[in-house]
Amino acid sequence: MDGSDPIDNQRAAFNVPDDVAYFNTASLAPQLRSVRAAGESALERRGQPWAISSQDWFTDVERARSLFAQIIGTSAEGVAVVPATSYGFAVAARNLPLAAGQRVLVLDEEYPSGIYAWRAAARRSGAEILTVAREPGQTWTDAVLAALDERVAIVSVPNVHWTDGALVDLSAIARRSRELGARLVIDGSQSVGAMPLDVEELQPDFVVIVGYKWLLGPFSVGYLYVAEEHRGGEPLEENWIVRAGSEDFARLVDYTDEYQPGARRFDVGQRTKFELMPMAIAALEQIVEWGVPRVAATLAGTTSEIARRAAELGLDPMPDHQRGPHMLGVRLPQPERAMSALAEVNCFAAIRASSLRISPHLHSTDEDIERLFEGLARAI
Repeated sequence: MDGSDPIDNQRAAFNVPDDVAYFNTASLAPQLRSVRAAGESALERRGQPWAISSQDWFTDVERARSLFAQIIGTSAEGVAVVPATSYGFAVAARNLPLAAGQRVLVLDEEYPSGIYAWRAAARRSGAEILTVAREPGQTWTDAVLAALDERVAIVSVPNVHWTDGALVDLSAIARRSRELGARLVIDGSQSVGAMPLDVEELQPDFVVIVGYKWLLGPFSVGYLYVAEEHRGGEPLEENWIVRAGSEDFARLVDYTDEYQPGARRFDVGQRTKFELMPMAIAALEQIVEWGVPRVAATLAGTTSEIARRAAELGLDPMPDHQRGPHMLGVRLPQPERAMSALAEVNCFAAIRASSLRISPHLHSTDEDIERLFEGLARAI
């Protein structure tokens, strides 16, 4: 079987009722039954603290770190466990040099957490924010490449724009950034798990990924890829469990300035999360089993069918080659009216900026698509 062959419909694996058409994975993933079961089991385990050993404080975290590393094509040494995109961006901002007169390049109408992190970094350093917008008919990739010059010190971009799934060619931007000596920070929150992303190929400085969207996991468990040259950097906080020798609880008062190896120094405190980490592991295991290329191929078929149907309805969906395989933005004259019409037929998507953002997953069926277009027909 080819590594990008579509996957059979997985509705049974998700806790989504038959009468609900859910197209909002980009906001909050539908829950896998295996993830729910892992959470229930974790609560039972947490209710018996006497049965939790000192080694248990480390085992699940390292399992999750290793699984996530497989998904982005790196080793566990390059992965930190973080609670949110804002945390990951804050780590990147603390560890990348930025001086007065330099620029941080970001996309127009990009996700707020990264924008706020770079604004704060610019204020501290005297640098500037360069916000790249698209001209009519222009791709994000061409807009970024046109704006890149020697004044840009940091390029902070996603793989797809969060509002409508518009594609950003990270390979082209990574190459140009390296030529200019600019640092590259990728927000993978709307792509990792649904689109292949290989950090060994792209060579970014940092990749920030939230866990509750396309990684199908719980809140408060996210991931941060850290390039090798930054793994000796400064963490946001100083917690005990990331210190060398922390596995030996009897010697925790033998304070040390040494950290655990790799990117672990950037892990958030209370990373163990006995109640949540097993859920994250169950989700990552399922994604690894499916294979991200196959997830992408399957979702591409779903979004292409939705785009075809939208065009037949007289709408103007984003062309397949201009967007990620897993998200589709449709411009509507009255998007709020569409939301209420969709809700009437038990269909759920999202409005982001001026687009109806449609983001299915492997649970999405032909019946769901029919329900979606029943609602859209009512709206227009």
